[in-house]
Amino acid sequence: MNLDLVKEVLNLMEEFNMDNKNSVYPHTIEGFKTWVSDQESPNQYSEDTETDWDGKENGRTAESMISTLLVHLNRYAKTYSKSAIAASEFSTQEEFIYLINLKSFGEMSKIDLIRKNIHEKPVGSLIINRLLKQGWIEQNDSTQDKRQKLIHITEKGLTVLEHQMNKIRQATQIVSGNLSYTEKMDLIRILNKLVKFHHPIYNRNIENRDLIETVYKEFSFEK
Repeated sequence: MNLDLVKEVLNLMEEFNMDNKNSVYPHTIEGFKTWVSDQESPNQYSEDTETDWDGKENGRTAESMISTLLVHLNRYAKTYSKSAIAASEFSTQEEFIYLINLKSFGEMSKIDLIRKNIHEKPVGSLIINRLLKQGWIEQNDSTQDKRQKLIHITEKGLTVLEHQMNKIRQATQIVSGNLSYTEKMDLIRILNKLVKFHHPIYNRNIENRDLIETVYKEFSFEK
């Protein structure tokens, strides 16, 4: 038996357990094998992985295509979300997304809830007001800071959310389409990388008129 090899495998399994705290991969040998494969895949780029897209032959850039695809996918997802809440007490998908966030992460301030959903304050405030009017959420003074109000989901909110969750889960499954498990993991990794790039910029609250110029100066996008 090659003891050095055994040690390397054990170290790799320990790394897998640390990296998989959120159970993105199944805690099985298949999950471990997929994780190992995914660790190698980012380093396997070659000319064979080059792909085509509409307008490429006319000079349309990869960045333009990525932006368009993200917009289109968001619109497709919205159509399924609308179907998921059809004939329900929800008016918009944002209402159940706000409730899901409160159920998942617990009570939080109004501004934290709005920013978690990447909304501007006026839009988020309207959504919160609708949820308050429905009795699906409540807000109370913070015990640590009386100037701050914390929002939490109510039993009524939990009930209406649970009543619709099966349809919501079906909608999310449809959005993932015909992607394989490995493709889903690849997509999550890539999208997380984009989110980690954009979220700190978003948190800086840069004025709209200065946003593009500021970001473009700070990051090198020149070819």
